[in-house]
Amino acid sequence: MAINLSNFLISKKDRSKMADFQDLDHLDGLSISVTSADLYNNRRDDLVLFYFRNGAEFASVYTQSKIVSENIKWNKSIKGKKIRALMVNARNANCLTGIKGFNSLREIADETAKLLTEKQKIDEDTPKKITSNEVIFGCTGTIGEPFPLEKIKNSLKFLVDKIKYTQNKYLWIKAAMSILTTDLKPKLAMEECKIGKTKVKIYGIAKGSGMIFPNMATTLVYLFTDANLPSNILQKLLKKNINNTFNAISCDGDTSTNDMISFFSTCNAKNKDIRNINDSKLKEFDKSVNNVLLNLAKRVVSDGEGASKFIQIDVLKCKSEEDAKKISLAIANSPLVKTAIAGGDPNWGRIMMAVGKSDVELNINSISLIIGNYKVFEKGQLAKNYSEQTLKDYMKSNSIKITLEMNLGKKNFTCYTMDFTKKYIEINSDYRS
Repeated sequence: MAINLSNFLISKKDRSKMADFQDLDHLDGLSISVTSADLYNNRRDDLVLFYFRNGAEFASVYTQSKIVSENIKWNKSIKGKKIRALMVNARNANCLTGIKGFNSLREIADETAKLLTEKQKIDEDTPKKITSNEVIFGCTGTIGEPFPLEKIKNSLKFLVDKIKYTQNKYLWIKAAMSILTTDLKPKLAMEECKIGKTKVKIYGIAKGSGMIFPNMATTLVYLFTDANLPSNILQKLLKKNINNTFNAISCDGDTSTNDMISFFSTCNAKNKDIRNINDSKLKEFDKSVNNVLLNLAKRVVSDGEGASKFIQIDVLKCKSEEDAKKISLAIANSPLVKTAIAGGDPNWGRIMMAVGKSDVELNINSISLIIGNYKVFEKGQLAKNYSEQTLKDYMKSNSIKITLEMNLGKKNFTCYTMDFTKKYIEINSDYRS
């Protein structure tokens, strides 16, 4: 499987080797095709089709933004519980494109359904007619630009003809790279576990680097499993597991118009039917879903635009989890905190400032602040053994941990973010250049 080298030329930053990624291989019931529709005018892969030849149960969660892309509107209009195809394009968000943008998706869905129906006739013993309402979309890129309908339509026959019924690691990497925008690295994760006695797989890819702030989904994330699970179970698993994963990250505090996480089940694993999310046979699978989502979420943060440091913020011993979440995200979204960390400045006062603005009831004399393993603040004042030089040395690390103990209750929350560097400004000022 050839890799489109143009994908590796998106930025000048060193790339991770393919060996760094998990060994996603074949998942029964799923087929993938990747191509270039020349949306970037440089022939890099920018269009991917995930095809479920026997259909797939699916569930999605979407952005809470009041301004949403046309593909989100299209996906929400699909009423069936099974789909046949997911198509994702880079470079163009298809947002604020009006009825023309929506109708472009209708044309693409009609043509895709027609081509896949023809492929069914060629490849299947019992071919099925595929309809446009069995095709959903993911779009990512610039907001407000006309959607490239003709370029994508002209690529569809080649895309369908190239469908690979067997996947390997390189095809998964091609798929993950085809949806990148300002990302520097593809994001892939996997888990294998059991439902009852049946072994199942969970594979996931994601994109996201900027315009990342948790509000229901955040960024584009696609999970695929061969588990035999209905859409209502997939939906409950998603809603349950995004709280401490994709709703616990922030790169820049901006919620995208195109956020979506979708979960697809081919049902090929033939495990026993699961009708309740609390079924004990689902416990290991539930944990594995969380592992995949958290893995991908952390990859999004660590690849944040211009990021040089990965930051974990633990807020502990609050009255409620909501209070802990408000405090952690107030810190994560503070430009002053993020720039201080970028510069290796142990300016812990900025962290306490962010705590104070979080609109959460607190007792300053009960708060302890720990950065790394170093206690900085307690009982309303600087900790007795505080050493600025020791903390300054720690701030040179690529991974920074901030812990706030509020000492008002038993509820906790952890969020993840990155620093703000000069590179962040460069990337976003040159985004459309």
